Amino acid sequence: MHDVSQFVIRSMLDDGQITPEDFERARLKAARDDEDLAQVLLSLKVITGRELSIARAKICEYPFVDLDMFEVDFQNALRVPKAVAEKLNVFPLFVLGDIATVAMEDPLNLQAIDQVNQLLKVQIEPVICDPDQLRGLIARAYSLARAAGIVRDHHQDEDLTTGQEPIVVAVNQVLSAAIDSDASDVHLNPDEHSLLLRYRIDGVLQSQQAPDLSVHAGMVQRLKVMARLDLTQTRRPQDGKFRFNHGDEVVDVRLSLLPTIHGENAVLRLLRPASAIGSIHDLGMPGEMTEQFEQMVAKPHGMILVTGPTGSGKTTTLYTALSHINSPVRNIMTIEDPVEIRLPMIRQIQANHEIGLTFATALRSILRQDPDVVLVGEIRDEETAKIGVQAALTGHLVLSTLHTNDAVGSIARLRDFELPPFAINNALLGVIAQRLVRRVCESCAQSVIPSHAELSAVGLTEAQGDGFVSGHGCSRCMNTGYHGRLGVYEMLRVTTQVQQLIESDATSNELAACARAAGMRTMLDDGIGKARLGLTGITELAKLNASLDHALRSTPKVAA
Repeated sequence: MHDVSQFVIRSMLDDGQITPEDFERARLKAARDDEDLAQVLLSLKVITGRELSIARAKICEYPFVDLDMFEVDFQNALRVPKAVAEKLNVFPLFVLGDIATVAMEDPLNLQAIDQVNQLLKVQIEPVICDPDQLRGLIARAYSLARAAGIVRDHHQDEDLTTGQEPIVVAVNQVLSAAIDSDASDVHLNPDEHSLLLRYRIDGVLQSQQAPDLSVHAGMVQRLKVMARLDLTQTRRPQDGKFRFNHGDEVVDVRLSLLPTIHGENAVLRLLRPASAIGSIHDLGMPGEMTEQFEQMVAKPHGMILVTGPTGSGKTTTLYTALSHINSPVRNIMTIEDPVEIRLPMIRQIQANHEIGLTFATALRSILRQDPDVVLVGEIRDEETAKIGVQAALTGHLVLSTLHTNDAVGSIARLRDFELPPFAINNALLGVIAQRLVRRVCESCAQSVIPSHAELSAVGLTEAQGDGFVSGHGCSRCMNTGYHGRLGVYEMLRVTTQVQQLIESDATSNELAACARAAGMRTMLDDGIGKARLGLTGITELAKLNASLDHALRSTPKVAA
């Protein structure tokens, strides 16, 4: 083992980052397999590459740099050939005057420093970085630089996998990085003098380092080829889809192109495969609601509605329900626009308004296919609502979505479709309303005491202000304090009391009061409970409460 590595690992052992048991286990494996001890500790996941780099920085007295904190100019790829950068795992972050700040995995590698010094011909100031972050930066920088046409060397043909063109590599790099970031959408937006690249991560758009504006047209043409769109059409909107392979993962991509004054705006929606669909318990509903939802989807007939705005996770909830009851003894059919996730054994139909294949017309045909379960992507009009309710009343389990603000609001929406009270009462099993809130990053979470204003925004008093956490920002969450999202839910069960109110044409306020008296927890109640478990933050709850705009704005019934 390298002398410095010995000191680094001993330091981590002394600091408690490595337990004596893990150290001994790794030491024995390293001796048995003739491997480097540091690499064994990494492979066993006793430590991370980031932790090892920080410890190395401490021992070597060089600064540690978190590359996620920097917008690195990919034109620095001009200064060092890609083959050298990859071999030595180095990249110049900044060159100011006669001093270059160079990201390195090992700043004590004097041979590497000499080689970089000869290339840059300036004084080198090494900084230590997470090796995985550094390798990712190198791959991205040279892909974008080649796409912009600012760098090309004799290694290019072997650098480009399977002989791909620079534009192809740039598109693949943008998509691969988006998938690695767990982004749901990619926005490629041309401006007058620059190209803006943004990923929607955890529901929030985040700027990324973009290629040069000069490659925008080529990237859009490449996307058109992948989605089989008209390459000659640049003045009308186009929509398409394609599949993208990234490692072992296959991702469906929906492409939307819209002409703007500066060129075609491209937005790509990344749809994960069916393997990403878990169980109903994985949705994160409160325990009692999970049991009630499982009981509802096990019914042989009736209607279940999931409500919420676009991007609130309704599709995931519905697909999870279908996955829960999917079996060879059930004929399950769907009509969707679009089909987002493909599920085995389920007959999925893509709506096509150009040929008249709407939700209503497809639903009529589906009912002649002897289905047991029918999923309608959305109830948008009176015709679809009436056919769906009729199907629920005639022995089919019908699942669908509505765009309403909360669960109780679905009743008024169904009335707007001219459905009589007796039909609603006899068909409807229950309604789930949901939103997605950001999850506090576990790596940087810390206890906080919310301000009076923050507590008031969610209907709480200062006496109820304990038990909350907030993420202060780290490389894992890209300094947002959040990593991932989770659902908050409420469920309206159509009980006898609720049926009586529907029959008497009661107001939404009256229905809400009845449901809460019977034990219904609102989305805000659920969110506060999850915040007290350290899962989300009070600022997310404030945004949730503002978006709900409840007709009934009483203080949440939660324990102090």
